[in-house]
Amino acid sequence: MRLRVATWNINSVRLRSGLVSQFLADHGPDVLCLQETKCQDEQFPSSVFRKAGYEHIAVHGQKGYHGVAVVSRLPFEGREARAFCGKSDARHISITLTREAGDAAGVSIHNFYVPAGGDVPDPALNDKFAHKLAFLDEMRDWCGLDKPGAGRAILVGDLNIAPLESDVWSHKQLLDVVSHTPVECEKLGLVQGEGRWVDAVRALRPEPEKVFTWWSYRNQDWQKSDRGRRLDHVWLSEPLAGHLAGAEIVRHARDWERPSDHVPVIVNLDV
Repeated sequence: MRLRVATWNINSVRLRSGLVSQFLADHGPDVLCLQETKCQDEQFPSSVFRKAGYEHIAVHGQKGYHGVAVVSRLPFEGREARAFCGKSDARHISITLTREAGDAAGVSIHNFYVPAGGDVPDPALNDKFAHKLAFLDEMRDWCGLDKPGAGRAILVGDLNIAPLESDVWSHKQLLDVVSHTPVECEKLGLVQGEGRWVDAVRALRPEPEKVFTWWSYRNQDWQKSDRGRRLDHVWLSEPLAGHLAGAEIVRHARDWERPSDHVPVIVNLDV
């Protein structure tokens, strides 16, 4: 069975529901994980997804900021929304596919929106950056204590860190820029290592190939400048890593009308 899982920071699901419908029609993932939905649960445009054939929906949102959601053509159960750093700021949701999902039954999917961290990479001067580092520490502890990566699990989302030199347009110029600082990259590496997660995209497209999933709105000609970063990730647990069958960055979505500054990432698994 081929399982297609996609992740996308949509930057307002109500504003861009038409783009999501286009993406679902064109690429047909079985499961789509969204971040930065920016709406309360009751405002989530569920009818749009049900019309597209995605009857199974789990939402964890809040007014105006953050928010995560999972929409699926396959049945799931066990919706869980964890609070990190003692904040109820809608940055995580997880589901588990049920036996009606066939050979994909039992696969759990964790959808994260890691804090961006503000502009100043100093936790003593910037509370947002301090929050980001603390969030990563709690993610590492969660991986070690709860061991989500021990079974058939997938961790996806906007992790807001480009950890490798080839994940940014200029390693040297971005060393002091939030999302690529050494302390962030180190902490994300500890999260990945603690859970023994396998980076699906880099397993198929290893360094030194440059791979980006985000381009700033400030770049008027984003394709020409190509000053991107790989902030959006799909990680596989060791029991699933051997079933990886493909990965795709839907780069052209950045050129759609009124796009998100992130593009979808799709991973295919033969389960």
